[in-house]
Amino acid sequence: MAESGLERLFIAVALTEAAREAIAAHLRSSLPGGVPGRVPPAANWHLTLRFLGDTSRADRATIRDALAAADLGPAFHVGFGGLGAFPNPRRARVLWMGVDEGADRLRELAAIAESAARAAGFAPEEKRFTPHLTLSRIQPARTVADEVARVPSLGLRMPVRELVIYRSHLGGGPARYEAVEHFPLR
Repeated sequence: MAESGLERLFIAVALTEAAREAIAAHLRSSLPGGVPGRVPPAANWHLTLRFLGDTSRADRATIRDALAAADLGPAFHVGFGGLGAFPNPRRARVLWMGVDEGADRLRELAAIAESAARAAGFAPEEKRFTPHLTLSRIQPARTVADEVARVPSLGLRMPVRELVIYRSHLGGGPARYEAVEHFPLR
């Protein structure tokens, strides 16, 4: 925890090891030149539902209690699709893999995460939630239209059995994410 007593947190769905390995292999075979941009270690891959940023212990407790009390619904599967980019493939800042199957359930969980954040006094999220796996961050923005077109839909299914609050540890290389709270689905 930082000296200020704040933790840098986010709420997400963890990827299984099998999913991380399958996605990494798919990208290696589809993009022999590598994924463009700054690529996080596969161990850090996750499906973010709500970024919180600097969070006090009291706010973390409020969020934890709200998520623990929420009906998260039953476990389900997500299916990973093709690639896309924010804001678009011609001026990409983020390269991502989309979620086809289970996207509606992820939106429901993101809405629950948003409600928990609001209960702790966080401002409403301004961007509409788009279920995706961030593969890289690109600075400066550039076109990735060829990469998006070249990578076929993966067709991988992965079970989703819990939500996780992660703490980010920054500095000294790539960010490291630590799971600090787990919330099982029914």
